[in-house]
Amino acid sequence: MAISFRCICGAKHSLSKDRGAPAPSLGRRSKYSGQSVRAMPLRLLTVGKKRSRGTQLLVEEYKEKLGYYCDFEDTLIRSNPKLTSDVKVQVEAEDTAMMQQLKSEDFVVVLDENGKDVVSEQIADLIGDAGNTGSSRLTFCIGGPYGLGVQVRERADATIRLSSLVLNHQVALIVLMEQLYRAWTIIKGQKYHH
Repeated sequence: MAISFRCICGAKHSLSKDRGAPAPSLGRRSKYSGQSVRAMPLRLLTVGKKRSRGTQLLVEEYKEKLGYYCDFEDTLIRSNPKLTSDVKVQVEAEDTAMMQQLKSEDFVVVLDENGKDVVSEQIADLIGDAGNTGSSRLTFCIGGPYGLGVQVRERADATIRLSSLVLNHQVALIVLMEQLYRAWTIIKGQKYHH
């Protein structure tokens, strides 16, 4: 049973009363499900400070899982390398540091709150499509507390968002890693994704 309501903004919304019920299947399928896909090396570039122990444990768990499908590299770029209180200077410095890590032959995917909404099957498609571009590596970029700079955004081959919610960069990292693992299981036709 669904409950409909109108919120302050005037939009009409509905919620399911039965929160335990599974979401209805939308019949989505990756165009690469069950096909051979080039296993490009995968790299994550994230801006931030030292990760919490819990975050690092999850990163290590997903690195191991992803290792069955592709080479995986995780690079943490120091947040606010100039130790400035000026947000613009901070973002520019992080932008420069991230650009130094990117190669011209990388296929670059930027995570941004204004990016394209994607579902798991579309991330699987993105992995497959990137493998067909001639790029040598698939690189995902997650910005720091103030987001990514102009250079990295302009360099991006794709810009996505994982949620309509704004996510802390450590949370975004874990969600992205799980989705990358899920995407590979979709491509390989394995039972992880329902």
